[in-house]
Amino acid sequence: MDPSDFPGVVITDLVSHADGRGAFIELYRQEWLPEGSPPILQSNLSRSRAGVLRGLHYHLQQADYWCVLEGRAFVALVDLRDGSPTFRAVRTIDFDADERLRGLYVPPGVAHGFCARSDVALLYQVDAYFTGKDEHGVAWDDPDLAIAWPLAEPVLSDRDRANPSLAEALRDAPRFGG
Repeated sequence: MDPSDFPGVVITDLVSHADGRGAFIELYRQEWLPEGSPPILQSNLSRSRAGVLRGLHYHLQQADYWCVLEGRAFVALVDLRDGSPTFRAVRTIDFDADERLRGLYVPPGVAHGFCARSDVALLYQVDAYFTGKDEHGVAWDDPDLAIAWPLAEPVLSDRDRANPSLAEALRDAPRFGG
């Protein structure tokens, strides 16, 4: 199943307008997001070396919009929103910037992470300024998720190595639509 079957998750194929000079690509438009989505307030660039895994992260208030600008990334999403029709479901998708650029909108309550299959440049935009107060995580290798990550021993941050199990994270699961 496609990750866009999660309520509120949107995948947008970005269009390249190329000519002899190069190319122009719109990376983001507010109208591509679900109606009523707060505007994007902050843009960030994350660079990861091949073999790095970031996540799984989620927010209770903040939404993310991702675009893999360079490289190949295996992305995993987990719907943690209690009451969602896709509650506890896992979806994965491959992003390859050389093949095509895509935007990925991830609403609050959907855990997200990626494994860098090559060096990756990820533009991610958020609808809330970073304070650190809305940062949560789930163990990337939790057996209840059974995510088929393409790396057996990825490079992880200390934070991601310490993320709680799915069962622990769901004790305070966000409510769908609330």
